[in-house]
Amino acid sequence: MFLVEMFQRKTTMPTAAEALAGRNEAIETTAHHGVNGKALKPPFPPDCEVAYFAMGRFSRAEPLFWSLPGVHVTAAGYAGGLTPNPTYQEVLSSLTGHTQTVMVVFDPETLAYESLLELFFERHDPTQVMRQSDDIGTFFRSAVFTTTQAQAEQAKAARDAYQAALKSAGHTGKIVTEIAPMQAFYYAEASHQQHAQRNPAARSGLKGTGVRFPTSA
Repeated sequence: MFLVEMFQRKTTMPTAAEALAGRNEAIETTAHHGVNGKALKPPFPPDCEVAYFAMGRFSRAEPLFWSLPGVHVTAAGYAGGLTPNPTYQEVLSSLTGHTQTVMVVFDPETLAYESLLELFFERHDPTQVMRQSDDIGTFFRSAVFTTTQAQAEQAKAARDAYQAALKSAGHTGKIVTEIAPMQAFYYAEASHQQHAQRNPAARSGLKGTGVRFPTSA
């Protein structure tokens, strides 16, 4: 019974009454990206756009984006929850409602948002509920947090297109990816920024379905 209760707590979103109080001050993080040296926080170049993706461990998801041509900078953080300025341990308690999220600042003239969505859907399993492989919890749930109406429309269209591709491939799962406007992004602690650069052999729960994203070509 204890294990069942623990599993349910990890996979159930907290209510406002259950959520941890958090704090008014931002958690301390690093100032610059550990790979390209660029500033982790705004202001960003005016021609850049910002996108946010949650697809399991941010330590393994972030490097999928930072080397793409057109990406200005990436950062690991927390989004989609209730607790202001949470710590990593608070997020892992399942009492903040956040999911581990990667911020991607990119130049849309060089890298289309649709290409980021294609990578997102292919490189994790968007049909898994509150988990990625053996990584279980609300903080590992799949989500796309949008910053413009155009992003919201493109994300929903990409979700539907990938669902159709899964069905054509015989995959019976239903995509559960949350698509919602970004409300607040909280930078993770310095030790979590560009973690894969310092720990390339660290464990990863990311695994795609094996189904390619459909293209118009």
